[in-house]
Amino acid sequence: MDIREIHLVTQEIHQLCGARVDPPALRVAACAVLGNPHQGNASAAVIDECIAESARVGDLLVQRCMAALGGRKPLAFGKGVIVGEHGDPEQGAAMIHCRIGLSIRRAIRAGYALIPGNAKRGGPGTALDIALGGIDDGWDYDAMDTMEIAIAGAPRADEILLAVAYATGRPNARIAGASEQTVRALVDGLR
Repeated sequence: MDIREIHLVTQEIHQLCGARVDPPALRVAACAVLGNPHQGNASAAVIDECIAESARVGDLLVQRCMAALGGRKPLAFGKGVIVGEHGDPEQGAAMIHCRIGLSIRRAIRAGYALIPGNAKRGGPGTALDIALGGIDDGWDYDAMDTMEIAIAGAPRADEILLAVAYATGRPNARIAGASEQTVRALVDGLR
């Protein structure tokens, strides 16, 4: 898969709802617009190639994100993909659910938690909401957030837009949700 474009999206939030964010919250996403030579083909061999390409491109994207973070330690991570309308959604799923997570974790030397991922089909300029979650603790409510990205002109019908993202945490996070133990007790009681 040839890379047509790479985009780096940074969002530094200094104020939210009239309240100062100190230190400013930082969200970064690196996105690659890739040609999809396998549009309309859903064979197993194609899926294997999508997985391999996601690992190769993932290494490049996380390097861009790390540079944009400028040494700040991320508390959250996420990934997403938009498959152009001639592509198979399973190609996108293969790109974000199989191996790219290894690149995302390797860059930060952490990441026990599952990495939230979002895959969808769409055309040029389609917005992708990248769900962000805690790096080592999926129950870290301060890390839960969303970063919306859209790339003008991408993905075309025969392209895939692949994205990885990191964040320093939700701006001015101050909620406490149910604990993992509380949820497990509830679900065990329901079963």
